Amino acid sequence: MTDRYDAIVLGVGGMGAATISHLAERGANVLGLERYDVPHGYGSSHGVTRIIRLAYYEDPAYVPLLQRAYDLWADLEAGHDQQLFYQIGSIDAGPAGSDLVEGSRRSCEEHGLEYEALSSADLSDRYPGYQLPEDYEAVYQPDGGFLVPEQCIVAHVNRAHDAGATIRARERVVGWRETGDGGVTVETDHATYDADKLVVTAGAWASKFLDELEGIVVPERQVLAWLQPEVPDHFEPEAHPVWNLQVPEGRFYGFPVHGVPGFKFGRYHHRETDVDPDAFEREPTQADERLLREFAEEYFPDGAGPTMRLKTCLFTNTPDDDFVLDTLSAHPQVAVGAGFSGHGFKFASVIGEVLADLTLEGETEHDIGMFSLDRF
Repeated sequence: MTDRYDAIVLGVGGMGAATISHLAERGANVLGLERYDVPHGYGSSHGVTRIIRLAYYEDPAYVPLLQRAYDLWADLEAGHDQQLFYQIGSIDAGPAGSDLVEGSRRSCEEHGLEYEALSSADLSDRYPGYQLPEDYEAVYQPDGGFLVPEQCIVAHVNRAHDAGATIRARERVVGWRETGDGGVTVETDHATYDADKLVVTAGAWASKFLDELEGIVVPERQVLAWLQPEVPDHFEPEAHPVWNLQVPEGRFYGFPVHGVPGFKFGRYHHRETDVDPDAFEREPTQADERLLREFAEEYFPDGAGPTMRLKTCLFTNTPDDDFVLDTLSAHPQVAVGAGFSGHGFKFASVIGEVLADLTLEGETEHDIGMFSLDRF
């Protein structure tokens, strides 16, 4: 079977679903291909809750994209039958003068964001689940919170379907090639499809489809824990803003209890294990659990009760931890969104808009210069 589309999107996770939605709403005849279910738990777009925050310690340059992402999430939620965004505030904490705290403060000040500077004692008085060393400090920003990723994907897919998109799950892409007319042919284990344009949003599998990404976007095994709080009231959403914390053991992040039992948290770059996404240890181990439990016992002791859940996911990291959003110089009909380095999901709504711009117009009004592939 051969069908012709305006665009084919490889991967229907957070970024792919948003891209398909934006393309279809602009009138494009678009096909989305996903090797697993929609949504699924094998990549980077699952896990019940995902942080969204404006106090972006990584780089203030991300804030304008985030502000657009917030608007697009609100628009998506308005047309969906379930809440997608829970605004409970965000905390960035660490030793006084740490990169995390100072970066968060800098983003707030450069972009005129409301924030509060809190001492460790202030933080514990207001939110007693946090028990940090007395010389630590924190930035509280009220616009932060969390998204529910599986429902965000469902909402984008529903919107895409309503606009006429075709999405095929359980269909593995074998490969693609450029055609003589400047388009592409995509071969799956079910069929062959032709299109004018191709968008690769395949997460940890992106470099398997694009040689240009080899060695630039690298999959990494990540593990999250959900522990049952010993003092449940301290870990309800109204009492426990989402957080990032810099400690000697590494940089950690976490959430209140929501959706499933347990207080959720993880360590960025968990055990720093690069993997093949098709061949790695998906089942969490006792060593994974021990690393996370020891952290909770030290800094969130009221949350360090029995283990409720452990899950693996995948980061796909670039050398500088910034994204790749670009078209390929050798194949301008191919756009790519990849290398989100463990902090991308919150941007999915606007990434979909950017990739739709690149696909249909060849450019975007969003400032994405820092995400160009040729920087490597």
